Amino acid sequence: MYFKSTFFEEYQLNEKRVTLGRTITETDFVVHAGHTGDFFPHHMDEEWCKTQPFGQRIAHGTMVFAIGIGLTASEINPEAFSKGYDRMRFVKPVHIGDTIHSEITISEKGEAKRPEMGTVTEHVEIINQRGEVVMVCDHLLLVKKKN
Repeated sequence: MYFKSTFFEEYQLNEKRVTLGRTITETDFVVHAGHTGDFFPHHMDEEWCKTQPFGQRIAHGTMVFAIGIGLTASEINPEAFSKGYDRMRFVKPVHIGDTIHSEITISEKGEAKRPEMGTVTEHVEIINQRGEVVMVCDHLLLVKKKN
């Protein structure tokens, strides 16, 4: 992780970066359930899940989001501020043993209310080891202009 100043003008539409991968573990499930209080059997009861159509435990969507977005934090841009996330969708389930990585594409740029700033949208896809998109969202940024 390092600091790298990137100003609004330097963001290029369709520019893409890919993160390293991260294998999801049972410990991830347990820790996330403890943090959130979400102990639903879909995440925690292996035997019950065997009786369901999906056949195995499913990762918490919020955990997949947190880990997938965490993977994108390889560089810190002191010129940008996160405004949040839009259009989040959980496309496919993630299971213990799956390895996910994130692919980030600059999908939009625009003007902001403050003239010294611009808006940048990063489209984020979280992808499993089979190349399947498991989650998508748009990360909204407010970014300083050079002038």
